[in-house]
Amino acid sequence: MKRQLMAMFGIAALAASVAGCGAGAKSATDGATAAADPKEMTGTVTVWLMNDAQTSWPELVQQVNDDFAAKYPKVTLKLAYQEWTQKVEKLDGALAAGVAPDVVELGNTETMKYILNGSLAPVEKTTFDNSGDWIRGLVNTCTYQDKLFCVPYYAGARVAMYNSAMFQQATGSADFPQTEDELRAVLDKVAEKNKADKTFSPVYLPGPYWYAALSYVAAFGGSVARFDSAGTWHGTLSEPKSQQGIQYFTDLVKKYNHADLTVNEAGQSTFLARKRTAVLYGNSWEAGSAVAPVTGDPTLKDVVKVATMPGPNGKPLPSFIGGSDLAVTAKSPVQTLAADWIRMFTSTKSEQFLADKDILPNNLAQLNPLKTKPATAAAANAVPDAWFTPLAPGWGAIEKQNILVTMLNSIFAGKTVDQATKETDALINTLINNPS
Repeated sequence: MKRQLMAMFGIAALAASVAGCGAGAKSATDGATAAADPKEMTGTVTVWLMNDAQTSWPELVQQVNDDFAAKYPKVTLKLAYQEWTQKVEKLDGALAAGVAPDVVELGNTETMKYILNGSLAPVEKTTFDNSGDWIRGLVNTCTYQDKLFCVPYYAGARVAMYNSAMFQQATGSADFPQTEDELRAVLDKVAEKNKADKTFSPVYLPGPYWYAALSYVAAFGGSVARFDSAGTWHGTLSEPKSQQGIQYFTDLVKKYNHADLTVNEAGQSTFLARKRTAVLYGNSWEAGSAVAPVTGDPTLKDVVKVATMPGPNGKPLPSFIGGSDLAVTAKSPVQTLAADWIRMFTSTKSEQFLADKDILPNNLAQLNPLKTKPATAAAANAVPDAWFTPLAPGWGAIEKQNILVTMLNSIFAGKTVDQATKETDALINTLINNPS
């Protein structure tokens, strides 16, 4: 895939950084381990995976590790699980100290930062299963100047999750409406049915939930930032269509969320589990958390369902495409081994394991059957047309500094959308063109 990011960024230092990364792709130690017989290769491969793998598909991890050990019996594999809230800080520290893992899982909004600062080694795309059929929104975040710096692992898209029993009791139907006007009519009935509970939210839509806010921006044809003819990125939230989306989102939150508007979406599945809301908008796996033994209420297993979230203008709400990628770090002394572990972990066999657990795989061929499966149809169908954050050098800093969260909180604290978006655009402009 031809990428034009270098021309877009126009920053010579970035080219030097990435070129240096590519030049160091084959280390001396890596060459020393490359015996003709894989069973004679030696070394240690350290892998950092996020805790989602530990809690949701540990069998896959064990299977791949066993296969890797069988192929490389003299290689030591060290696996560590990380928390999303701490991973970036830990990884940055490990990279600075020269003790980074050989394989690291990255959220797809994190990859560009590490590509541009030279932390990731290029890998050969054609050596990985289904590489010609990878989901575009994932592979784009791994590609720079015609080189692949990470491998798509799994995808995610946001959907509606709802308590079908509440819908049945309030309206006589457990079906989720296909348009927003119909949904609002149902929500009004659900609200009336639960009016005795002043903390009940017909839709629990958190105030600082910027992924949802930008989905409404996208629904009205707006954007958070745009690359211009001058060769730079600039914020666009203060443009009319973007402001319309932000205003629409904040009005929905104020109407339907009766909880603390400053609380983010991190634990929102508990609201569904505790019957404090009838509808959530979130990652499809959150429905599983709402009915899991530890994190939710297993008695709701057949009650909580997923559906496509309707948006304004009679169309589905555009979804942010989430997901994870796997990368080999640039200074790893065992890059060949590290890449082969990733190759096994993202093989057709491994991706099918994820698909069988209703996790969206990294390629369209294995995604297609999930488009007609009730539990996955909404998310799977949202993936091909989903939106993504700008592939700009400073986007990581914008997220790290909670620029969008601060904007939304300021609006709910009383600032106008016009004022808040103009101030936010000014902040975005100071960060978005600078490597984070």
